Amino acid sequence: MQRSEPEHIHAMSTTILPPPTPAPYSAPVAIPPGVGERAQLGGFGINWKIDGVHSDKRFSVVHHPLAPRALAAPLHRHHREDEYSYVISGTLGALLGDDVVTAAPGSWVFKPRGQWHTFWNAGDTPCEIIEVISPAGFENYFRELAAVWPDMAKAAAIREKYELDVNPSSVPELIARFGLVAAPPAPPTTAGTSAI
Repeated sequence: MQRSEPEHIHAMSTTILPPPTPAPYSAPVAIPPGVGERAQLGGFGINWKIDGVHSDKRFSVVHHPLAPRALAAPLHRHHREDEYSYVISGTLGALLGDDVVTAAPGSWVFKPRGQWHTFWNAGDTPCEIIEVISPAGFENYFRELAAVWPDMAKAAAIREKYELDVNPSSVPELIARFGLVAAPPAPPTTAGTSAI
């Protein structure tokens, strides 16, 4: 007996990406693996999947691949958005306030606005997370940071624009405490500061 799909389910024979127009959409939208704008800031990567324009500014989604033992950012806190990280592969470490969390694949880590935090790849193999940012807008911070990378002097104005407090002096202690490496400014094989 051949099984048929319900009428409301449509088989997608072609890839449909989010249109460059604001939401809502009347057609189905699917974003397959491996597509989307990408940037690499040392051991910290950004792969944009859903921008605020696609969600009526309610949320955005980026993938962050992290090299082994890579620190993604100095201690920092957001004033406008919450972040929800879902671990796809590897092991994510995070410092949330004073608490240290280690998250395996399938785990979610919540980083609420106003909380000092940072995160890193806690393992010796690559780690990838999905980051849901709510409300949307902060996904553009990563675009602006990538455009000036590795000039961290220019990054200060970008952090101010996005109401992001950063403690750069936390990097050496985080590296020593958790056995990490900082995201190099350029080229990707040299030592340097972490991305955010």
